[in-house]
Amino acid sequence: MKKFIKFVVSIILLAVFIFASFLIFATVSDYKPPPETVIYEKNVNKKILVNEKLDFMTWNIGYCGLNKEMDFFYDGGLNVRPEGSVVKENLSKIKSFIKEQNQIDFFLFQEVDVDSKRSYGTNQYQEIEELFPNYHTSFGKNYDVSFVPVPIKDPLGRVNSGLQTLSTYEPELVVRHSFPGNYSWPQGLFMLDRCFLVNKYPVSNNKKLIVINTHNSAYDDGNLRKNQMAYLEKYLSMEYKRGNYIVVGGDWNQCPPDFKNEFKDDIMDETNRMDIKNDFMPDWKWLYDNKTPTNRRVDVPYKKGKTRTTVIDFFLVSPNIDAMELKGINLNFENSDHHPVKLSIMLK
Repeated sequence: MKKFIKFVVSIILLAVFIFASFLIFATVSDYKPPPETVIYEKNVNKKILVNEKLDFMTWNIGYCGLNKEMDFFYDGGLNVRPEGSVVKENLSKIKSFIKEQNQIDFFLFQEVDVDSKRSYGTNQYQEIEELFPNYHTSFGKNYDVSFVPVPIKDPLGRVNSGLQTLSTYEPELVVRHSFPGNYSWPQGLFMLDRCFLVNKYPVSNNKKLIVINTHNSAYDDGNLRKNQMAYLEKYLSMEYKRGNYIVVGGDWNQCPPDFKNEFKDDIMDETNRMDIKNDFMPDWKWLYDNKTPTNRRVDVPYKKGKTRTTVIDFFLVSPNIDAMELKGINLNFENSDHHPVKLSIMLK
């Protein structure tokens, strides 16, 4: 009996030691980006002209792993990742759609994997970059974890992912800005380090066009998103006071202020809904398509008219910009749990 008790105690101690060692490793190797990281800097001669039409597209590609047949355990589903062949097919079809958008001047992509187990090591950043060899490409990492240990039976594993911005114009400066706050230890060791990626372009009137690619928090009680929006508001106010033009696009993980949908074939997701406050940059323009959902719940595979959907992907532009056209592109969530959104503007 004593030998058995000793054996059980030894097993428990070994398990505690392994778990503690793993937490120590995760803590030491935790990705801790500074508040600001300069990604690219160069003197640029070519300037954007005032009164010139500029086309944008934002799309969270869902690391090519969240097609319409997929459900996801973080959202209450059962699955962790699809088969490798499914990821490959999703990536191929997403690339084909992007390649057709050769009139777009600025692409803003979110959840672009570089080397993740969930997408079988595909370098999606590089594959998208190769579609447009004459575009400038920049990357802002927001998820770098050596091993995500959940779910226990089939861990998510290695994740390396982030934001990708492409443009026909070369920026003079690209900076990754860390959003403030994170989950508490140890949960924060395995979650995203949210950020927004800023590209600055010279304009012919000696101002700057500032293009911001953002991906705000999800899976929180709302406090993280509130802090992030407060931080973003200070940055936008500072740059606008300098006379610059500003376009913000991406996955906000919130609805626009006072959002009311006009979906015809889909139903609105009201679960844990969070709207941006209507006093956020009140003189600025929120640009979204309230007839086309941009995101679906991933608790079950997508079924039109039954799966909950919402609009969390859209643009915000400063008052010195004229918005010409905004349209959500309904792809029936075929290869991502998000839809792309297109915008055309002109600098006043």
